[in-house]
Amino acid sequence: MTALAGRPKADATITMRIPVRTRHLIDSAAAVEGKTRTEFVLESARLHAIDVLLDQRVFALDSEQSAAFAEVLDSPPKPNEALKALMKRPAPWA
Repeated sequence: MTALAGRPKADATITMRIPVRTRHLIDSAAAVEGKTRTEFVLESARLHAIDVLLDQRVFALDSEQSAAFAEVLDSPPKPNEALKALMKRPAPWA
């Protein structure tokens, strides 16, 4: 991390073309929050990316499926190398 407000070093770029009305909307919202356009877009995109990834971990089950799932949770597999490696991997948004 850099000394500037504890922010990580920016070492990648994203370039995009957007409608002028959308840019004005973003600029207005950024101004309300006291942020630059870049800060606002980056934070918004990052938070949405986290939500999308977390949504991949939430699922709905009926009562039968829920009981089967609870049974599996009550008898977890023995740790193996693949599981240990997975548990050591940081979350994508960390």
